[in-house]
Amino acid sequence: MVSEMTATVQTAAPAKTKQLTIPIIGMHCANCANTIGRNLKRTPGVDQVNVSYANERAVIDYDPKQVSPQQMIDVVKDLGYGAALAEADLPIAGMTCNNCANTITRSLKRLDGVLDVNTSYASERTHLTYLPSMVEVSDIKRAVRDAGYKVIEVEGASEQEQVDAEQAARNAEIADKRRKVIVGAVLSTIIMILSMAEMVGIPLDFPGRLWLVAGLTAVVQVYLGKDYYVSAWKALKNRTANMDTLVALGSSVAFFYSLAILVLGLDPMHYHVYFESAAMILTLITVGKYLEARGKGQTGDAIRKLLGLRAKTARILRGVGARTEEVEVPIEDVIVGDIVIVRPGEKIPVDGVVVSGASAVDESMLTGESLPVAKQAGDTVIGGSINKTGSFQFRATAVGKQTALAQIVKMVQDAQASRAPIQDLADKISAVFVPAVIVAATLVGLYWYFWGAAAYYHHESPLGVALTFFATVLLISCPCALGLATPTAIMAGTGVGAEHGILIKNAEALQRASGIQTVVLDKTGTITKGKPAVTDIVVNGEWSMVNGQLSIANGVNGTSPHAPRPTPPAQELLRIAASAEKVSEHPLAEAIVERAKREELALSEPQAFDSLTGRGVEATVDGHAVVLGSPALMKERGIDAASVQGEIQHLQDEGKTVMAVAVDGELAGLIAVADTVKESSAAAIEQMHRQKLRVVMLTGDNWRTARAIARQVNLNAEQEVIAEVMPGDKAETVRTEQAAGRVVAMVGDGINDAPALAQAEIGMAMGAGTDVAIEAADVTLMRGDLRSVPQAIELSRRTLRGIKQNLFWAFAYNVAAIPIAAGLLVPFLGPGFKLNPMIAAGAMAFSSVFVVSNSLRLRRMKL
Repeated sequence: MVSEMTATVQTAAPAKTKQLTIPIIGMHCANCANTIGRNLKRTPGVDQVNVSYANERAVIDYDPKQVSPQQMIDVVKDLGYGAALAEADLPIAGMTCNNCANTITRSLKRLDGVLDVNTSYASERTHLTYLPSMVEVSDIKRAVRDAGYKVIEVEGASEQEQVDAEQAARNAEIADKRRKVIVGAVLSTIIMILSMAEMVGIPLDFPGRLWLVAGLTAVVQVYLGKDYYVSAWKALKNRTANMDTLVALGSSVAFFYSLAILVLGLDPMHYHVYFESAAMILTLITVGKYLEARGKGQTGDAIRKLLGLRAKTARILRGVGARTEEVEVPIEDVIVGDIVIVRPGEKIPVDGVVVSGASAVDESMLTGESLPVAKQAGDTVIGGSINKTGSFQFRATAVGKQTALAQIVKMVQDAQASRAPIQDLADKISAVFVPAVIVAATLVGLYWYFWGAAAYYHHESPLGVALTFFATVLLISCPCALGLATPTAIMAGTGVGAEHGILIKNAEALQRASGIQTVVLDKTGTITKGKPAVTDIVVNGEWSMVNGQLSIANGVNGTSPHAPRPTPPAQELLRIAASAEKVSEHPLAEAIVERAKREELALSEPQAFDSLTGRGVEATVDGHAVVLGSPALMKERGIDAASVQGEIQHLQDEGKTVMAVAVDGELAGLIAVADTVKESSAAAIEQMHRQKLRVVMLTGDNWRTARAIARQVNLNAEQEVIAEVMPGDKAETVRTEQAAGRVVAMVGDGINDAPALAQAEIGMAMGAGTDVAIEAADVTLMRGDLRSVPQAIELSRRTLRGIKQNLFWAFAYNVAAIPIAAGLLVPFLGPGFKLNPMIAAGAMAFSSVFVVSNSLRLRRMKL
């Protein structure tokens, strides 16, 4: 994604200086240029700056050892001007451990213009932020290839074709590993039988037996070992080492030592051969890699499910008037404004607004809402959701990468590619782990060659003993478990969240959310529906109107056996009130009219309409003078409301706005309107309380209304409610909670919630909210259901627990296994406690599989 501003870097004349040219967006006068120039000049490491308002460029000479392009871009941004960047997300093939990911990251960071790189071994992708006129995507791909890895791509392919190509490449890799596992298992079994039959009393010795074993082992070394040797060689060329270096060294030592004994004709009884170990090492490691690849693929299932929702074609109307025709086109050809036709059972191809027809739409894969959502003219539809029953037409409002589905996919991909702070220690250890293990294995080998063998294995060759311990230490060490511990859990957790309509911006937010202690809820649109609705209709006595005659108290006057059946009084009261309010634009008036329409009441056109600002309205409906407004307006007009004063007080105590309705000078009844509480809010708050969370409701309403809402959702009005809060003071409330030492989550949906969302450690925006609120939030709740809040917190807690379990296993395994492999138990328990290299290889493979499998358990969590 490239935005409206680019930058160019080239090597300047001085040997240690570079030149950065930034086209600036947003300057309005020469003073803007001077402001940018002054601030850049103050930056340490900047030698010269020339900012031109005429051509909107800043040319900077700087010392790259003191200041980076990113720091200078940040200076421009902090001044209120743009510094747009490009992003690239590339699928990578050929990584075998976390060290491979580190190698790719280092190679890409060496490119001028690359600002940030995050390469994930778990997702097998690299995500970059770069300056597009300093470096091109082709340069980035070349750097990946030069490092010894492959970028999966299809020239000229659409986004869907690119995704399909990536999946095909991943499947081919898994299939290749499966074939190698089968071949390795068959050959290794034969090698084990030929090598060890006599040890279990089976006479299987014959001339050339060891040569046959050596030949079969060589096949395993070539067919299964090729990938490890090639990867180790690439790592060596990049002056680094990876897990494949350990595997290649370990299996090579076992194979070539054994081959040398055979070629030199030495006595196998004194100089043991390890052909079976060499073969089983590669087979067991490959089994582990196969299971690991399958597991990693499953952690990314959520993305593939989302991508699978996209329709491939759309049926649209083209032409004008009589020449309009229905045409089926690829989804890439749909443009904003097209009229799209959707039939029962079809996927909705893009986002839009229904213009005709009605249906029920299944949005569960996007929002987590299990029930189909009714759609009619004026309602929005989301691309990727499934039409269930009726047919309808809608006007496309967003296509391509602007659709909600595309943005959801990008958000989940970004989250899965991001790094959690808890990963830092593992990454630092992984970076030096393999070289440290090689050094440790070498020292162990030297010890056993010069001292240990004579003390405990005097009947064996010291070289053979030393090489056995050397190979065992190499093979039991598992850097992969460290590299996979965090990202696989993050991928699984964010995937589960996406399936439940919980979109997490990045891994850091997921980690922070696990420590939430206080949840601050903005009332409107979060606890409540955010839209006024009629809650109560109270009729004064037996009021009704029949044939235009008003009747109050006992019975209906002026009727006869042949008179039309009276309309129920409450409906008639609602009809008259809605008719009077029909032309008003006040939110309370709209709530009354909407309720009348829902009950399919026939409204009349009001005459002599007059809006009384802040008090109510007056109008003539069907020849009757109607006054509708506050109880104070009734008193002003001399209308007696004493008979319903108790009801007015009761409704107001419940936090409802009460409007009295008078017809022809007589009080007809009351209509109460309120922003009603969502059906799920009370259950959601109860669940948060069970999670030991402090819940605080913020509202700008008066305390009477706030207490009424609090009672409905079981909040303590004295301790958990803050009323009469001005919109600008919401962030201050969050700061107050933080000052008390609490980790705060803010949940809101409006523009005025954005500062509070940004202030909180975790901002959660309801999916039905404004773009500003969603942009400021760390978590987006697509359903707009408050139950998603405790679900998001539970998701983060369980994901972090999984990460800690993985890291504990990865560290504990290596801390315990390496000393045992080095022979620590031999002096205490005897020579029999020397670990066989193939057992070490099996343990290494199991360690990675354990971590991936533990992360996969998260996919089954119930929120």
